[in-house]
Amino acid sequence: MLDHLWHLIVGSPLPTQSLSRERLNKIRALAAFSPDALSSIAYANQEIYLGLALAGSAGLAFLWPIGLAITGLLLIVALSYFQTIHGYPSGGGSYVVARENLGTIPGLIAAAALIVDYILTAAVSLTAGVAALASAFPVLWAYKVELAIVLLIVITVVNLRGLQESGTVMAIPVYLFLGVFLSMLGVGVIHLMVGGVRYVPQATLPVLQPITPFLVLHTFATGCTALTGIEAISNGVPAFRPPEARNAGKTLIIMAGLMGTLFLGSIGLTQFLAVIPRADETILSALAHWIFGNTPLYFLVQISTLLILAVAANTSFAGFPRLAAILAKDGFLPHQLAGLGDRLVYSNGILTLAAITGLLIILFNGNTHALIPLFAVGAFLAFTLSQIGMVNHWQRTRGRHWKIKAFLNGLGGLTTGITMVIVGVSKFVEGAWIVPIAIALMTLGFLRIRDHYQDVAQELSLSELLELPALTPPHPRIVIPISGIHKGIVNAITFARAISTEITAVYVELEPGSGEQIQQKWTTLWPNVPLVVLPSPYRSLVGPLLDFLDQTDREHNDGQLAVVMLPEFVPARWWHFFLHNQSAWLIKTALLYRRRRMGFQRVIIDVPYHLRR
Repeated sequence: MLDHLWHLIVGSPLPTQSLSRERLNKIRALAAFSPDALSSIAYANQEIYLGLALAGSAGLAFLWPIGLAITGLLLIVALSYFQTIHGYPSGGGSYVVARENLGTIPGLIAAAALIVDYILTAAVSLTAGVAALASAFPVLWAYKVELAIVLLIVITVVNLRGLQESGTVMAIPVYLFLGVFLSMLGVGVIHLMVGGVRYVPQATLPVLQPITPFLVLHTFATGCTALTGIEAISNGVPAFRPPEARNAGKTLIIMAGLMGTLFLGSIGLTQFLAVIPRADETILSALAHWIFGNTPLYFLVQISTLLILAVAANTSFAGFPRLAAILAKDGFLPHQLAGLGDRLVYSNGILTLAAITGLLIILFNGNTHALIPLFAVGAFLAFTLSQIGMVNHWQRTRGRHWKIKAFLNGLGGLTTGITMVIVGVSKFVEGAWIVPIAIALMTLGFLRIRDHYQDVAQELSLSELLELPALTPPHPRIVIPISGIHKGIVNAITFARAISTEITAVYVELEPGSGEQIQQKWTTLWPNVPLVVLPSPYRSLVGPLLDFLDQTDREHNDGQLAVVMLPEFVPARWWHFFLHNQSAWLIKTALLYRRRRMGFQRVIIDVPYHLRR
């Protein structure tokens, strides 16, 4: 039933041969990898406005200069990642570049930073999307957490259905957003040309802080969240149709151009039209109100903003599972994250990201402004390590125009490194200190996971095994725990007699006197198989059984451990499991994780009996 329900939600399984057909063309790839980058104007513009508004109306005069600086940084980072795509067409982005050129530890730090960035991108995008909708319909503010969780579930299901379907579904909101916002910017420019520039807003803002270099740098750092998501294409190059690197590079240039146009255009119009939002709306909502008034076009802007922010989380759902799969293949994350699911996507990675994102939304009460301080530090740390690694890559491989390529990546590393320091220092007291700690703990976790896999491989290796065990081992001593006398025991007794003559049944007496009736009935049915009744004064099922097993091993002292054969009935419906005490499962768990002396482990044989009704 669970399989049928799963396939109803995500679709029928796809054969591995269909993997090549699941690749994305440039139109679908732009929709799959760019929503985060394109939609970042929604929260980046808001944070820039909130930062400068502390200095009153005079502070808003810095909107345009800060917008220009962030756009210039965007172009540098885009050119740097264009080099990364062609230098590493197999994907992996910052992690692969840093690990191969700077070493394992820098590579893992870059991976941890990217993972933090992906998780926060999903949480911020969904909460900002709900904020855009609530700006148009204020009654929805009370349900912001619930709405964000619903959007998260929808995005998760769409991604579980596969690349082609997610690319197709995401294309609608992405291209709707582009059409609506580019049209709005065009109408705004016409208003500007007709009405002229008005730097001073009609509404006067109170001065809460003086204009200082720190205020400007802090606002710049907050606005740098507009650059998040630009690395997603370099991480997902294998998802493109051949030639992968060429198509990915073109898509990156198109995305960067659209990002710059939307960001600079909206920032410029906000300042030159002197737009001031109400207390219960975002700055983009106020800009749309100024240009379109309270018309259906305004509501279309807000709805398209909600949709693009909702699917902006898709950038994380496209990038996080691929990065997790690469780390898992390298032995730094659980191997389950490396396996393709039924729909040829990394289902375990998608579900993991969804669970962590949902937890963040609930913990931060759906508050975008509270999540923003944690946002950009991880992204710019990954940017910086990647670009420094690319400089080493070009110096090592050389090739045509390698000096120009190294210069571009070096310039990218320098600018993103300086920006990372500004972001970290200016946002430290607002919660950015959490991010370095999280990255350090994740890096240590990666190394511990790798050590575990290496230890397991060494222990399982046959190289230290001098000779194989004998092919004819002695007959095992079999112990059969029973909870009563029923049909489920018959198969276990029959199978035990087929492999051994030393068989003992054990009944743990949880209620005093109950063993006597069991003993009489047992003697009638299987007189040649001894039954031992174990009293349990503290009503423990597992403890007396384990003590009995240890005692019989000591008494026999024959170099082997008794084999435990568990009769277990299997209900016909999944929900029937909750109606039974699962004593067989408890015994199996206790035996499975109980360490034995001299490395021996007790053998457990499960004999199921399937119920029909």
